Amino acid sequence: MKKLLLLLPMSAFILFSCGHGSEEELEKIQFTATSPLVKDTTITRQYVCQIRAIQHIELRALEKGYLEKIFVDEGQKIQKGQRMFQIMPMVYNAEFQRAEAEVNYVEIEYQNTKQLADKNVVSANELALAKAKLDKAKAEMNLARTHLKFTEIDAPFNGIMDRFQVRLGSLLNEGDLLTTLSDNSQMWVYFNVPEAEYLNFKQKSLEGKSIPVNLLMANNAYFSHPGKVETIEADFNNETGNIAFRATFPNPEGLLRHGETGNIEMPAKLNKAILIPQKATFEILEKKFVFVIDKNNVVRQREIKIGAEIPDLFIIEKGLKGNERILLEGIRKVKDGDKITFTYEKPERVFPTLSVYVE
Repeated sequence: MKKLLLLLPMSAFILFSCGHGSEEELEKIQFTATSPLVKDTTITRQYVCQIRAIQHIELRALEKGYLEKIFVDEGQKIQKGQRMFQIMPMVYNAEFQRAEAEVNYVEIEYQNTKQLADKNVVSANELALAKAKLDKAKAEMNLARTHLKFTEIDAPFNGIMDRFQVRLGSLLNEGDLLTTLSDNSQMWVYFNVPEAEYLNFKQKSLEGKSIPVNLLMANNAYFSHPGKVETIEADFNNETGNIAFRATFPNPEGLLRHGETGNIEMPAKLNKAILIPQKATFEILEKKFVFVIDKNNVVRQREIKIGAEIPDLFIIEKGLKGNERILLEGIRKVKDGDKITFTYEKPERVFPTLSVYVE
């Protein structure tokens, strides 16, 4: 038991001696300090996006009948006006022929009535009735022609066919979905932007500045063509505080398809941003801190809020001023309240020595 009691004070001494150095030891260590760099900086903000074809429509049957012919294939490039589907037209063709015959019959009646009216054999009212009967027959023929035309489904624009929802010989009802058609010549890319970033963007837009955006695809490769923001939705989402932007990208090679996802990267300029090296910070319970050196050369632990991150640098949103001194080297050798000796390096000399430094 006595041996155990003797070991306890010794253990406490060892633990204490392994912690931060004593005041005499700190005086022997030459620490390095610097200050934040205050400058206008451009950062890249990233937003999750949804990629949509500039035109993407559903092709549906306009008439009831059996699907008689399919002239195209899934995934095929289609030209505007190209025949795609044919619904069995026999019934509608017969209706058109009947209506056409009725027009011919009524027109003969009208011509006979007109000759008699010219000779004052029949009244003007009878001629008007014959004319109205002819007009009605022509209207019914045009209606029958329209129904017949609806059995032929042509491409309304250049695009790419999607999967067939029906097969040859299927009995179709009016409104049944046949397939979808996408015009991928240009792509609309939608992404949500917070209110503060929206205001910054609008201010730059009012100045006549066009901000390009880049698309990072799902395979972490950049799309080869830059885009630009052309449209912003009218209202904010009250639940998220975001508003939807729409960027347009040219797609001449057809790489992008409707329904893909990715990330939009948009540059944002920060005026008089406060930058510090990432290595000057440390983390406690997921919060970021720096050691600020006061006028008496005493280090004070202070929490900071990070506004943005770029390689090797943090942009400070809150917690630090541009003219304060911060500990750069040796942050793990001190604790709050320690007095140190240090060498001060100007930020203009420190920042270029980092592995990545953006001018």
